Amino acid sequence: MTQPLDPKVVSKMLILDDGVGNEPLRSFCEEVGLVGIKPQFSEAFNVLLILNANVDLGGILLYERFNGEGLDLAREIREARPELPIFLRRDHHASFDGMAPDDASMFRCAFTLSDTDPLRLMLDEAIFSRVYPNQLVRGIAEMSTSSLQTLFKTCDVIVDAPRLVKDRIIYGEVFSLIAIETQWCRGYMMLQAPSRPLLDILRRNAKGDPELITFRELNNVLGEATNLVWGAFKNRYVKHDQSRIDVAQTQVPIIVNHEERYISFGSEDPQLCMKYRLHDRTQVDGAPITILQRFIFNLSWTPEDFAENEAIDSLLESGALEMF
Repeated sequence: MTQPLDPKVVSKMLILDDGVGNEPLRSFCEEVGLVGIKPQFSEAFNVLLILNANVDLGGILLYERFNGEGLDLAREIREARPELPIFLRRDHHASFDGMAPDDASMFRCAFTLSDTDPLRLMLDEAIFSRVYPNQLVRGIAEMSTSSLQTLFKTCDVIVDAPRLVKDRIIYGEVFSLIAIETQWCRGYMMLQAPSRPLLDILRRNAKGDPELITFRELNNVLGEATNLVWGAFKNRYVKHDQSRIDVAQTQVPIIVNHEERYISFGSEDPQLCMKYRLHDRTQVDGAPITILQRFIFNLSWTPEDFAENEAIDSLLESGALEMF
């Protein structure tokens, strides 16, 4: 089961604003390519719980008087999630006028509902600073969906709209990581998934004793999915005469903090995030299982050099290839 994908990349924004109704900010978000989400409860501890659980945020929009503690909450957010940019909505000044320098330093910009220009400019700098070609985004979704359907044959795979994310929280209990190296990009692809639900799928479809299916089999399947996607990526986007990469190029350390469920690739650039939802057709009432895919082009990114390889059909038509 497939669905058409709109390759336009958006970003999810946590809206912490109880000073106006939803409509003004909703209209703004739709206009600039943001997907706004709001907490059900405004208490600080609930906001921090959301931040510790959410894994595909691009930033936070905070009203200066949110729940009567806007600045205090901003300090807690900066302590807990320093990688997320915070944009401050004020009542009267689209600037930091009247604020202490230490307070102002927590935010990327200040804006008002009557003057959103500072926010528009800063969104381009802080979140939408990278352009991902539509052809690339659509191709990634196609090849990844096909790979997952090959490995999870009883599942329909639905891909959500692509997003730019700034957070570094690890989703699920298991993830795979593979280096991506071409002449126009260098970095990593990561797949992240919950362990137990995927194990349950593998066990339901086991040909032998399902109890013999352990985390090792899950590791193998996720590793195979990663290899399938990377293989398709190379075939589609890496020129055969450009496949050799200079091994002397710069590397940066990858830091993983298991206790905080945090991973850093040494770059503040936004990452391309794709979300795939697996619906097991054998479980009518079963909840979909989410697999997150991230592309982290932290070592090199020159999308102006991106080009898709010629498809086999076009090579056959041109006479460059013939059927054997």
